Amino acid sequence: MTLLLIVALFLPLFPLSVVLNGAMGLLREPVLRCLLLLAWPQLGVMLLQLAAQAVPPYVVPWALATAGFYALRLLTVRDMGQWAGFLATSALALTWALAAGGADRAELHAFAFWFSLPPALVALLARPLARRFGAAYAGLQGGLIAGLPRLSGMLALTVLAAVATPPFPGFFALLNLLQMLDWTGALAVLAIWLVWGWAATRLLQGFLFGAERAVAFVDIGRASALVYAGVLGGFAIAGLMLTGWRL
Repeated sequence: MTLLLIVALFLPLFPLSVVLNGAMGLLREPVLRCLLLLAWPQLGVMLLQLAAQAVPPYVVPWALATAGFYALRLLTVRDMGQWAGFLATSALALTWALAAGGADRAELHAFAFWFSLPPALVALLARPLARRFGAAYAGLQGGLIAGLPRLSGMLALTVLAAVATPPFPGFFALLNLLQMLDWTGALAVLAIWLVWGWAATRLLQGFLFGAERAVAFVDIGRASALVYAGVLGGFAIAGLMLTGWRL
């Protein structure tokens, strides 16, 4: 039981989830936030395997409640780094439900990766925004799509990947999870998924749309855009391969 509580720090369950989000708040450098989001859940999956015991029945409702709580918190967050941390917390809590359904180690590691890479990339995109505007805060600088098309495009695609839209792997991972849950759990996951989409719409609206700024800013370089596009393209291809495997 003690080891499972330690795992709950890395596959966050409320209130132990405050550790991950506290670390996200302390790490102001977007690169460090990105690395933290990638490594943190993988450690949790490793520890869960070391525990070598079944997930207790009460953990799944706990995980769904945690995921729902942080999904709702996304609706009030405007700082992009904090938004990425809350989304990762909400999504990674669902790993417990997958583990309770009998998923093997490879599936758990893959699930954690599918739902940590896009938020990590969102956190990383806070860096070019902060360099240009002083902060990556939705609503502070609207209308970016007109003046910074490459940065805007990467932000939109990354956020869509983060909230599990097709053809990104998170979409198919959630479909697989829905098949493992009973009808009450499946409805809870669908509601959480819906809130993610709502939160993504609000975030993108705060950054991309609105009145065009009179002061021009330099867009991100083509090389950076190509790197991001390559990562997201590979991520989407992985989703399509996963679809073929499921079918």
